[in-house]
Amino acid sequence: MSLTFDDVKAAAQRIEGHVLKTPFAYSQRLSAVTKVSLWVKYENQQMTSAFKERGALNKLAQLTQEERARGVYAASAGNHAQGLAYHATRLGIPATIVMPHGTPFVKIQKTQSFGAKVVISGASYDKSSAHAQDLCREAGAVYVHPFDDYDVMAGQGTLAIEMLEAVPDLDVLLVPVGGGGLIAGMAVAAKAINPKIKVIGVEAAMYPSFAAKRNRQTVVSGGATIAEGIAVKEVGELTFAVANPLVDDVIVIDESDIERGIAMFVNVEKTVSEGAGATGLAAVLRHAERFAGQKVGLVLCGGNIDLRLLASVLQRELVREKRLVTYRILGDDRPGMLSRMADVISDKGGNIVDVAHNRLVLDVPAKGAEFDIMVETQDARHAYEIEEALRRTGYALRMD
Repeated sequence: MSLTFDDVKAAAQRIEGHVLKTPFAYSQRLSAVTKVSLWVKYENQQMTSAFKERGALNKLAQLTQEERARGVYAASAGNHAQGLAYHATRLGIPATIVMPHGTPFVKIQKTQSFGAKVVISGASYDKSSAHAQDLCREAGAVYVHPFDDYDVMAGQGTLAIEMLEAVPDLDVLLVPVGGGGLIAGMAVAAKAINPKIKVIGVEAAMYPSFAAKRNRQTVVSGGATIAEGIAVKEVGELTFAVANPLVDDVIVIDESDIERGIAMFVNVEKTVSEGAGATGLAAVLRHAERFAGQKVGLVLCGGNIDLRLLASVLQRELVREKRLVTYRILGDDRPGMLSRMADVISDKGGNIVDVAHNRLVLDVPAKGAEFDIMVETQDARHAYEIEEALRRTGYALRMD
């Protein structure tokens, strides 16, 4: 067995009207920033805020009445869990989802709210998957794999049909890769519609399983990536067999690239992306020259990011851009010293966000003190102007 374009077209008919046909729009602002013609598929607008509904529903819709009565089991870091839970409940099918420890609370809560029973087990997806399959066998239920299943792949492939219906002359599709279900389904559909289109996968550096297998390399995957939706140690056997002959290349990106992608979606496009959803944009930011002059389709595959993590990412981006800078000043511990520093910063138009006053640093004289002053600036140039003004006061200044 394998996956054909007819399978993907059948899936599109099966899920029509039950899954949102999300916008696929040209981003004038992102294109201006990156100097690449970018089109974004907003799968964060699905009911469960992710594309996984497509494959889950296509699988569920083909179960017999007897299979539906037995229920379904799955393991997922969150998005497959939510998609399966939502549509299983809608169809009256009992669903149990095993999620690994460390799954963002927002994904656990949403999965439960969609009607599934959630079991937390395993330090990684792989261990959760093994436990879920054991439970499924004991219950005599149907296991719905999040990616290594032809019906699931076919459902995910419907994304490519919608994207190429909207923009037939796309040159490149940048697709997040974890287990490989999305890129397998999309590659089958995209290459059938337009054999010349380039399908390029994007993986997180901590989990480069597709690229490693493609290059016959042994790579140890693992780590707390911000892109937990694609944190899969081993690409699926079925997905790899389908996708590898059709995929033109795989780009591996770092955590800082993914953070930049998330921040740019928020700051420039005014939309929320989880780590996995930002990988396509991250690849463009990292390799803009490679995509110059081409029409590139990005899959914003999900928006389920923990709000505290999102806040941290946005603040870290301010630090990278030197719009949030900490000036460490060593000076006398006497009245008026801090006021003088504040006047210098104020005169230069900086906004003081936080001040830490430490008298117990041993490399500072007993009559001295260390001040960490966090300042909001306009940009790197403005930060440098404030730094120079502080240095002219005669006090020792250290920069983080």
